[in-house]
Amino acid sequence: MSEIRRDIVSDNWVIIATERAQRPESFTLERPVKKIAAREHSCPFCYGNENKTPPEVFAIRSTPSGSNEPGWEVRVIPNKFPALENKQKLDLEKSGIYEFMSGEGVHEVIIETPEHHLSPGSLSLEQVKKIIDSYYIRYTELEEDTFLQYIQIFRNHGKEAGASLEHPHSQLLALPLLPPSVKKEMAEAREFYFQEKECVYCRMLEEEGVRGERILVHNNDYLAFIPYAARLPFEVWILPRRHQSSFSEMREEERYGLAEVLQKVLSMFINTLGDPPYNFYLHSSPTGLKYLPDYHWHFEIIPKLTTVAGFEMGAGMFINISNPEASAEFLRRGH
Repeated sequence: MSEIRRDIVSDNWVIIATERAQRPESFTLERPVKKIAAREHSCPFCYGNENKTPPEVFAIRSTPSGSNEPGWEVRVIPNKFPALENKQKLDLEKSGIYEFMSGEGVHEVIIETPEHHLSPGSLSLEQVKKIIDSYYIRYTELEEDTFLQYIQIFRNHGKEAGASLEHPHSQLLALPLLPPSVKKEMAEAREFYFQEKECVYCRMLEEEGVRGERILVHNNDYLAFIPYAARLPFEVWILPRRHQSSFSEMREEERYGLAEVLQKVLSMFINTLGDPPYNFYLHSSPTGLKYLPDYHWHFEIIPKLTTVAGFEMGAGMFINISNPEASAEFLRRGH
């Protein structure tokens, strides 16, 4: 019989359609072998093509090379076609009953490696750590800007997940407002804290640790697991064990732990699901709000293995045709 499970964080309900559930193996993609060169002459993100991008705002370099030259290991640039532009002027206006504001903010691209053919799931742990370092450094620098209220880090892997360029990269969008989904998530976490006098995410870490059946990988600093009310097949959350409401509260040694867990989860996707398209994104407290007792930053990873259709869009609920416990057991085989 199907179950309707409540997501304790968002207060959303998810149908776990066990009668329609497919075996985890059925989600593995049979992709034709595609040989991708380590460098592509026409790719603006590859070594030697630095002049094809806007000037970098940050880079990690292994050699004492100059800005906007080869020698970088991770490179951060303004998005050439930004969704938002930083002009430091925000006016809320009305058009009849509707409201709008100018598209102000910051939109950056994090080029994760000079290697055109790799991704975080196949990169070395040391390189993934440099990516996390870049996230952290740009996040902490941008949160000092009082004009910006929220910083969204995200990654689209594969064309089906929205990646417009093949070269491995992630993005950062800094917004002058708090996204509604995060606002709702924070409100639910605040209500749980008011009722239970503890952080809902810390409680979730405790519960998942005791049960163990949905855990994928863990270390001293992080736990990666498939949520009890996963919205889609093989959805994964990564939470820090130490209570932290803001991504910028992360310590130096915890960045290495995050890189380790993230790299292992994404390599599991490669080894068991055939490197599916996916999105991952950060949820954190708004800029200027640190050390909140009721919220907990985390990453969510969503493989694109099914289609969000009419019911999901109409009802605002999800139907998951993959059992979370069976999905976790399957992914652990790829560890």
